[in-house]
Amino acid sequence: MHLLPESGSAPLQIQQIRSCRVQIHPRPIREEVEFQSPRYFQYHWNSMTEIKYKPIGIIHSPFKEPKGTPIQPAGAKGIDGTVEVFPEYAEGLKDVEGFSHIILIYHFHLSKKSCLQTKPYMDNEVHGVFAIRSPSRPNPIGISTVRLLRIEGNILYIQDVDIIDETPLLDIKPYVPEFDIREVERIGWLEEKVHKLWMSKDDGSFTR
Repeated sequence: MHLLPESGSAPLQIQQIRSCRVQIHPRPIREEVEFQSPRYFQYHWNSMTEIKYKPIGIIHSPFKEPKGTPIQPAGAKGIDGTVEVFPEYAEGLKDVEGFSHIILIYHFHLSKKSCLQTKPYMDNEVHGVFAIRSPSRPNPIGISTVRLLRIEGNILYIQDVDIIDETPLLDIKPYVPEFDIREVERIGWLEEKVHKLWMSKDDGSFTR
């Protein structure tokens, strides 16, 4: 993924934060496919070459570099941070303060090019990228559930932060246990590794 600044007079750094473009390898659409065919939609989607997201804010935390950062919110208990929502999106914060926890969706702006198979933080065995939670992914998008302490204007004060400082924010959603908690029967390779979470930190291996 590349951060491509939009044209304009704003400083390059601000442009890079406020406009991220997600590059996807193009696949040609098959001209002979008829519109009525269900496969038309698949080929039509594959013909797209770019999806563009515009960050709605910036996440601030004590972690200035990936190395040493907790790898999940559960391993970041009590760590404070803030979310700065850009003024043009502040109106969307109405009623958010009624929730004790929120879900932050963000861009892993420091992650290196992904591999489809790699070793995760808590294991020495190779796993598929979709079976791990490393920041180096085909689309490097992160999700963290954090505690919301309070909101002052367009600043959200949060806790249990496992996110690097100045991470671009893509979206905020309310955390609702009835929506988000599931009873599970298995957790794959993590069954014998999850106990390592509390002592595990980012070792910098997934950053450029």
